[in-house]
Amino acid sequence: MRLVVATGNPGKASEFGRLLGRDFQVEALPAELELPAETGDTFAANALIKARSIFAALACETAVLADDSGLSVYALGGRPGVWSARYAGEGAGDEANNRKLLDDLRGVSDRKARFVCALALLLPGSRGPLGSPAGRLLVAEGVLEGSILEAPRGNGGFGYDPVFRPEGWDKSLGEASPGEKDTVSHRARAVEALRGVMENQGGRP
Repeated sequence: MRLVVATGNPGKASEFGRLLGRDFQVEALPAELELPAETGDTFAANALIKARSIFAALACETAVLADDSGLSVYALGGRPGVWSARYAGEGAGDEANNRKLLDDLRGVSDRKARFVCALALLLPGSRGPLGSPAGRLLVAEGVLEGSILEAPRGNGGFGYDPVFRPEGWDKSLGEASPGEKDTVSHRARAVEALRGVMENQGGRP
């Protein structure tokens, strides 16, 4: 089944392509489609906003996967949270976000953090009131515990990967290969949880 990933982040789209390739024909978001504003106050709410918007834009005829994911630092009260992509301000890039995070944690000894990924998958075929297209909604979440390093390490991945060390690792996600990252990442765990939901609700599409 064809599946469009509702993200403008090419790194994230590529990662979902690796993780979902055995289940779907994964495609990037068409260039002519625009993502809606992320106005939710949770990862799950934002994932659902994006999934519903792009599903409707594709006439409810194509499977759409949306995620909202980010970093939650315990010592910062859960920040950056849903503001992870714009922690240093609207339009901020990865380097600026990482720099602000490290500045905010300067002198802080408790550097425990977690990556969270919420997924919303809409599958075509279902009908709503009066026979209108509705879609079948499946949701799942994945979490990766770890800690924030004192300085970035590695040039791989994207986002906060260079400053995040997974629990039990001696290197950052930015130093990991794509294959290594896929064994532990919050997105990989969310995809596995989503597969479980699909199986429990009638099998794979």
